[in-house]
Amino acid sequence: MLKIRLARGGAKKRPYYNIVIADSHSPRDGRFIEKVGAYNPMLKKDDPARVTLKVESIQAWLKKGAQPTDRVARFLANEGLVKWEAGNNPSKAEPGRKAKERAEERAQREADRAAAAAEAAAQPAPEPEPEAAPAEEAPAAEAAAEAPAAEEAPAAEGDAEKTEG
Repeated sequence: MLKIRLARGGAKKRPYYNIVIADSHSPRDGRFIEKVGAYNPMLKKDDPARVTLKVESIQAWLKKGAQPTDRVARFLANEGLVKWEAGNNPSKAEPGRKAKERAEERAQREADRAAAAAEAAAQPAPEPEPEAAPAEEAPAAEAAAEAPAAEEAPAAEGDAEKTEG
């Protein structure tokens, strides 16, 4: 099948394309049948030298059945040679299979966490113990807090004597 397509030329980071008629199986920059135009993307969009076409030759190849690529079809549509419509791919922005699986797993984990939180909220809170028990623990806690402080005080005095003497 014959294609009307771009063949890249130019230097690194300075692209220049030839519009060529080539067999669809030949490499992009490889063998072609005829050069029918040029495209220089480095020029401004309104520059007339940005796209140059041999209109008569292109019309002849279109009659022979050559199919333009999407980008070349845009150029040809500007000249009125072919009708070009923007492609419509509604599934382009749709995530792939694995991304959908990950999203489902994430949603399942969130649902499980929400269910666990709801279950924990539904269980009655443990009843507080009578107030007599905390009152009994308080003197014991105070005594325990005083005991380590008393042990540290003599040691601190002994350290002070050693540093002075």
